[in-house]
Amino acid sequence: MIRTGSQPEALLAWMDALSDPARLRLLRILERHELGVAELCDILQMPQSTVSRHLKLLLDQRLLTSRRQGTNHLYEMILDELAPPARQLWLLAREQTENWAALSQDDLRLKQVLNRRESDAASFFAGAAAEWDGIRAGLYGQRFDLQAILPLLPADYIIADLGCGSGQMTIQIARHIKKVIGVDASAEMLAAARQRLASAPNVDLRTGELTALPLQTAEADAALMILALTYIADPKAALAEMARILKPGGKAVIIDLLLHDRDDFRRQFGQKWPGFASGWILASLSAAGFEPQSISINPIEPDPEARGPALFVATAKRTRKDPPRHHTSEGS
Repeated sequence: MIRTGSQPEALLAWMDALSDPARLRLLRILERHELGVAELCDILQMPQSTVSRHLKLLLDQRLLTSRRQGTNHLYEMILDELAPPARQLWLLAREQTENWAALSQDDLRLKQVLNRRESDAASFFAGAAAEWDGIRAGLYGQRFDLQAILPLLPADYIIADLGCGSGQMTIQIARHIKKVIGVDASAEMLAAARQRLASAPNVDLRTGELTALPLQTAEADAALMILALTYIADPKAALAEMARILKPGGKAVIIDLLLHDRDDFRRQFGQKWPGFASGWILASLSAAGFEPQSISINPIEPDPEARGPALFVATAKRTRKDPPRHHTSEGS
């Protein structure tokens, strides 16, 4: 039961916000993915002025959040941050629109938008595979390597190297632990990795997306994701998968770009995101199934020769409970 006696105006405003079909469609989409105005226009097949007007109303009623990315803004609904009455109203609206035909159309276009994001990164890595080690060292230096390896030293570990690329880090880890499972979506990168790792019998290379990892639940003792998250269209789904494949209490290490405003850099290297703010990383890891008290996020001192944006290292332990399932456009 929604208690409204003390704030009927707020209740009426939320009901009004949910009374428009376009706004219901927007909320259904943005509950699952963080998107920009242009992407939402493509999905809804509506002009920018119309979509922007609906977004403003939803923001005013605190049904959405937004953040700046370069010259654009990204929008998202975070269910747990809604006021309790608004959350109850939305859950009822979502239940009553479950079989709405318009949502199937939106899901198809949403999938196209996400695929387009992924194809940009795939094209970049296909062209850069042979030179990627040198490119990465020139952009970010080498100082982050040691910080990534140190938390992963127990000799009996099985470690997942997620977004392993050409295997530069994989071979270093393999010298210290029982087994490394390297995963990458780029055929060109994996070909380079197989050549480099031909003499490493404890390395298992697998082809797969980081949002749908080819690993069993709780298969790894620890997981590493270095300079991969900015290339993923749905980074929250990748973090949820990272939690899924870890054993309870297993450790995750993530190294990536701190939030920056170099949009030309992001486009040049096919990245989906201009780095991440510490608050976003903390909230996303917690939601993915990592113990909030275990999460540590620290900037990495830039290498004097590095030309790219500054980096952070985040570590976290997977909760002892089963992590929450991540919502996707396919409803999984």
